[in-house]
Amino acid sequence: MIRTIGLDPAKSVFQAHGVDERGAATPTKRSHRKQMLPFFSKLPPCLIGMEACGTAHYRARTFAAMGHEVRLIPPSHGPTSSGARAMRWMPKQFAKPCNARRCGLCR
Repeated sequence: MIRTIGLDPAKSVFQAHGVDERGAATPTKRSHRKQMLPFFSKLPPCLIGMEACGTAHYRARTFAAMGHEVRLIPPSHGPTSSGARAMRWMPKQFAKPCNARRCGLCR
């Protein structure tokens, strides 16, 4: 069962990288935007982390209505490049607290 998901929301394609309860990485899911809501509605409630962007607050409210916990991360706390390789850091970041003030991870 997936416990944490790092979501890379792009304009037309999203990538989700998950971690299960043992800390092992789950297969990466890459889908179009119109398939995002059906995908997350089928998942049991989990922690979803994504970089704050223009539509992140809307998506966070939508996922929260489905029962998920959503945490937005400032772009300054993320990797400098985008894509699947850059988003793999996100589920690991939720396992350890950071020292920055108001980063979204340390609530």
